[in-house]
Amino acid sequence: MMRYSRIVQKPGQPMYIASTAVFLAEVLKIIACLAVIWYQKRTFSRFWYVVRKEIFGKPAETMKMLIPSGLYALQNNLLYVALSNLEAATFQVTYQMKILSTAIFSVVLLGRSLHRGKWLALVLLMIGVTLVQSQTVSGSSSQSTSAASELVLDEDAEPFKDPAKEQEQLMLAAQNPIVGLIAVITSCVSSGFAGCYFEKILKTSETSMWVRNIQLGISGALFSLVGMLVYDRAPLMAGGMLQGYDALTWVVVANQALGGLLVAIVVKYADNILKGFATSLSIIISGVISFYLFNFQPSFQFIVGAVIVMVSSYMYGIDFGKKADGVKPH
Repeated sequence: MMRYSRIVQKPGQPMYIASTAVFLAEVLKIIACLAVIWYQKRTFSRFWYVVRKEIFGKPAETMKMLIPSGLYALQNNLLYVALSNLEAATFQVTYQMKILSTAIFSVVLLGRSLHRGKWLALVLLMIGVTLVQSQTVSGSSSQSTSAASELVLDEDAEPFKDPAKEQEQLMLAAQNPIVGLIAVITSCVSSGFAGCYFEKILKTSETSMWVRNIQLGISGALFSLVGMLVYDRAPLMAGGMLQGYDALTWVVVANQALGGLLVAIVVKYADNILKGFATSLSIIISGVISFYLFNFQPSFQFIVGAVIVMVSSYMYGIDFGKKADGVKPH
């Protein structure tokens, strides 16, 4: 949907500025969480008590959320550096290391213990996702550049730059593979740490998930506002913040906001590793939907990758500890 909103443009209508959509998604996320708290408390006095106590009365708690927000912003900029210095296929392979980095930080920060069978499932997931997404970079060079620019829009990161500008700069940039590899590895590490840090805060604090999302939304809005003013100041001054917006754009903004809340719910009641599996399966589902809506033709490697992703998902769901306990020596 996000891609469709960027390539479909009415005659005479300017393209909306991507960074404004990111900022408004954060604002909408805050409004949605406030609405949930209002619904839970029923009266304005109780609602305002929670907001005053948890948001304004605990600035240190709100400041904690600057860490994941800042890391997500850093991750986005590092992804841009990586895409500017690596071939799309190389980026695609190395970027899947975020799956393992998330698992490692789950062990280090959250004290989880993963059976070697689950580690194998994670490695298979990396391979499967790489095969599935490699179809997007196997066409012409222009198609590869387009696909690569879309990859910046990670489900967690906050894209500051206009993809149209990124495509132009990406084609002109002189590539430095060492810089690109350092950037993508650092991005993977920051992604894993930020996700697990947020999960730890959600699961070890008595503060409600909705309050935490407001705190995260405030931090995210600040970072996206800075990015919007830094990268898109000229078009903002020329055409205003809502230039190019139509019904589809607002649907995209709402989808991004609600998607962020769903991620928080998954992290709260499941974990970041399962979120990675869910994201990988969603890529396959998107491919199936694209087959019917956009005449997407899946390649053999896409099909093989999809099978590997599904097998790895099944493997990760196996309780290897119980299986080992059930084995009796002869």
